[in-house]
Amino acid sequence: MEEQFREILQAIGEDPDREGLLKTPLRCARALRELTRGYSQDAEAIINGALFTEEYSEMIIIKDIDFYSLCEHHLLPFFGKVHVAYLPSGKIVGISKIARLADVFARRLQVQERMTTQLANILMEKLQPEGVGVVVEAEHLCMRMRGVEKQNSYVVTSAMHGVFRDHQETREEFMDLIGHRRA
Repeated sequence: MEEQFREILQAIGEDPDREGLLKTPLRCARALRELTRGYSQDAEAIINGALFTEEYSEMIIIKDIDFYSLCEHHLLPFFGKVHVAYLPSGKIVGISKIARLADVFARRLQVQERMTTQLANILMEKLQPEGVGVVVEAEHLCMRMRGVEKQNSYVVTSAMHGVFRDHQETREEFMDLIGHRRA
């Protein structure tokens, strides 16, 4: 991978042998491996090791989970917050595992819509709750640094399953608790 980064530097008109760029191909290769470490992580193993039987029947929300990802279209960062809620049906998951799952999916070449759905789907499948809601808010540098260059744009995506999709009041409670109130 280092050699490919060296070739990229040459292709944009740089001299990869100048002092400031000598170690850049190595640093870029390391950074890309770190930014895409989600490919080497098993989301199912993360969640399966932290499922617990518990008769808790109220909404559980983990909000403001920071994430960083790379847009698969431009390889530019997008980053923001993930908010997750579920209504358990006999099983709960260790709360730190939800943040870890968000990272597994974020640390891949992604589109925000897929990342949102992947997180909701695995929670629905493994927890078998009454429902799951996931909202992702993100800033996309491909929108800010290139193309339309819209500096204050945010993208908000959601995936709702079970009672979060079927019962407006459950969905509204979740949105209120994460701070997305309708005007």
